[in-house]
Amino acid sequence: MPGQPRIPSARFGRWLATDLLEIVDLVADPGRLDTGGWWAVAGTFEGRITGYRFGTVTDAVRTLPPTPWAGPDATSWSSSLDRAAYLAGVDRIREHIAAGSVYQVNLCRMLSAPLPGPADPAGLAAILRTGNPAPYAGMLDAGDDWIVSASPELFLRRDGDRVFSSPIKGTAPTPDTFAHKDSAENIMITDLVRNDLGRIALPGSVVVTELLATQQHPGLAHLVSTVRADLRPGTGWGEVFAATFPPGSVSGAPKIRALQVISELEPTPRGVYCGAFGYVDADRRTARLAVGIRTFTGDGERIHFGTGAGITWASDAEAEWAETELKADRLIALACG
Repeated sequence: MPGQPRIPSARFGRWLATDLLEIVDLVADPGRLDTGGWWAVAGTFEGRITGYRFGTVTDAVRTLPPTPWAGPDATSWSSSLDRAAYLAGVDRIREHIAAGSVYQVNLCRMLSAPLPGPADPAGLAAILRTGNPAPYAGMLDAGDDWIVSASPELFLRRDGDRVFSSPIKGTAPTPDTFAHKDSAENIMITDLVRNDLGRIALPGSVVVTELLATQQHPGLAHLVSTVRADLRPGTGWGEVFAATFPPGSVSGAPKIRALQVISELEPTPRGVYCGAFGYVDADRRTARLAVGIRTFTGDGERIHFGTGAGITWASDAEAEWAETELKADRLIALACG
């Protein structure tokens, strides 16, 4: 009923988790993920990683009761970087590239709007499942704070001691309209992911199993590559996060310097956007964590959504701004109803 507190829950693919048992700071205690239990995991781009351990996990393929959703007014969204500031940011990154300090930087902006009243994220999740289905869609409702994602990008999949990552770099309205820079950018970031996984992998086990594959999603197309690696014996989640976080496809190369440039140019923290979002089944030693793109978050009174583009020397500032619009337009329209 209206006004009643929502029951915490999480949904990823076919799994519906209820009975929230505890919330754990996984930066302070990452080993908790190695001890057992089923966890929803949300990591911010800035490095805060939180685990939500649920006691009951059931098959959610069955039809759930419809949940209403009242979205924001379409004219009420604001952006952390307006068009002029974003174009200036692209130019500044190109200056850094010309100076040799970076090769690529992901430049993002955060959109935000007030919600008209109490919002049930299950309603938004249902709208996205129908209007923008995504392979790594997920929802976490922790009460006042919630996350609803339609992510197309795999950050980490774990099956025992084998892990996979599928970075996306290259976005276009259709598969035949990729820019010349997209392939080179994808290869650059795939190499960065190979390097990240190599820090925790058995020597010789890091393999690119797919390079520059084209994937189509509602309203756009991506270039996607996949890297596979076998973890060294005894590698825990603390080591995995330390080696791979934040995701390379939404930071830049080299990663440390790219993160410094991002902190100089972006006035607002990204939060879960461009972080990681998914689940870890520690009992079965499996996990599926998406890159937190095409992702909405709510904090009780406002809804937030991030969008960005990868900037290289070959970037055209107007085209990169248009890419951020392309990635946002469909999902913002769905959220507004």
